[in-house]
Amino acid sequence: MPTSEIQLLFDLGLIVMAAAAFAFIGKVIRVPSLVGYIIAGIFIGPILQWVQIDHSLELISELGIALLLFLVGLELSLKKIRDLGKVGLILGVFQITLTGASAFILATALGVAPIASIFIAGTLTFSSTVVVIKLLDKKGEMRRLYARISVALFLAQDIVIIIALTVLSGLGAEADFELGGIIKNVAAAFGGMTILLLVVLFSARYVLPLPFRWAANSPDTLFIWALCWCFLIVLLAHQFHLSLEIGAFLGGIAIAQLPIHGDLHRRLHPLMTFFIAIFLVTLGIRMEFGHLTTIWPIAISLCAFVLLAKPLIVFFILARMRFSEYTAFQTAIATAQVSEFSFILLALGASAGLISSEIVSLGGLVGILTIAASSYMILYSERLYEMLQATGLLRYFGAIQRPDAEADCKWSNHIVVVGMNALGREIVARLNQNGESVLAIDTDPKKLEGLMPATTIIGNVEYESLVDEFALHKAKLVVSALQIEDVNHLLAYRCRNAGVPCAIHAFDVSMVEDLLDLGTAYLLMPAMDGVVRQRQVMHTEGVIEK
Repeated sequence: MPTSEIQLLFDLGLIVMAAAAFAFIGKVIRVPSLVGYIIAGIFIGPILQWVQIDHSLELISELGIALLLFLVGLELSLKKIRDLGKVGLILGVFQITLTGASAFILATALGVAPIASIFIAGTLTFSSTVVVIKLLDKKGEMRRLYARISVALFLAQDIVIIIALTVLSGLGAEADFELGGIIKNVAAAFGGMTILLLVVLFSARYVLPLPFRWAANSPDTLFIWALCWCFLIVLLAHQFHLSLEIGAFLGGIAIAQLPIHGDLHRRLHPLMTFFIAIFLVTLGIRMEFGHLTTIWPIAISLCAFVLLAKPLIVFFILARMRFSEYTAFQTAIATAQVSEFSFILLALGASAGLISSEIVSLGGLVGILTIAASSYMILYSERLYEMLQATGLLRYFGAIQRPDAEADCKWSNHIVVVGMNALGREIVARLNQNGESVLAIDTDPKKLEGLMPATTIIGNVEYESLVDEFALHKAKLVVSALQIEDVNHLLAYRCRNAGVPCAIHAFDVSMVEDLLDLGTAYLLMPAMDGVVRQRQVMHTEGVIEK
């Protein structure tokens, strides 16, 4: 095996092992894993010099960023934020304008050149969708109002930054910066972007639903098709001379509009966790301390802006929009970091010769510090809110004090039926007739048709995120009609831990003892019931004696 390939495997192995080690250490000392990943990168990179970013690792890193942005796009379902689209638009316009202008003024006042100040302002203005969603998902608050407002804001931000990346892709590495050449290249980039966007929207509406619906009952097929679609759009983006990150992001947004996007997101969640780790570790590895002595005073000032001024701007806007103090505060805290797109913005600016490596290092340092600090702020936002509320400082912003009407968990005292085979569909039909609140779950969308008024979810109950989604702890009963032994055991185990009675399909007599040990309340044994019923009929007809 060539030396370069051995070195690549060695570097990847070190990155993964360092991420795992520092995530474990972080768990022991209660440091967020995202912070641990960044520290791991700094440790094996600038400090120990074990890993250097060479061409091969650069390609792997770029591929990881593309897939990460594909997963970010997959989070942005318009259906989720349909009721908050206007809020996201208004908040986005004012937040981007005020934050960008303030950041530009601050950077200029700190002695940064005007062109570089524009890039610094862009870096500070946008927030990280992937980091915030990861942390809010960990807190179990993705359904809260402030979380949905945050996602709506991030969608507005992402639209703006995609436009900025399109402009930079048009500039490319143009050395002479002649006006005619710049206009031609930028116009070509926007033309390609328009065509790509039309292809994505058309496909999401008319092309993708049928094949993805067909593939939904096969987890492996669905997974491969999603990645195939991602790379197809990346290839189209490359043909139009756009950055691959734009293509990956738009590919994710297209799939996010499909009915199966929730199930696909759950399947890809481990992959997202992996690429977040790779992204943050390589971010730490890229950290250059050569410029540290000159940039650290500016970096501290910019970090203070991101962690304090930027949330204050968002808090002020939401207060003026008549949201409650709590919602405005929690949304504001969620914006206190820079976006993963910001690193791409800086890289493209440097490749176009618009900014120096020192500015890239400055933006990278601010990104690392703010992502690390905001991880704590988001995870402990409740305590932070209580502390500031006790001081009375938040009242000066004029936000209303009464709580906003939260979208309460719609699942309570409901019956969950898993597996829409003949048995499962019959159970759902009978429960519907009895007027029960029924939630039917299956991995195949076709099997969920015709079950009204029951609510249906496409998904696999093996994923804990789906269990959280249908509020297992609030269910009245869980019924599994599945003929998959391992899944039935897992479901029975989770029901026991949640204190919810369950009825499990014991399709084989050998399962009975294990299911009873797991605390199963009811055993569904249609085969055994059929034998008993058959014996009763035969006795009635005089075929056999009692």
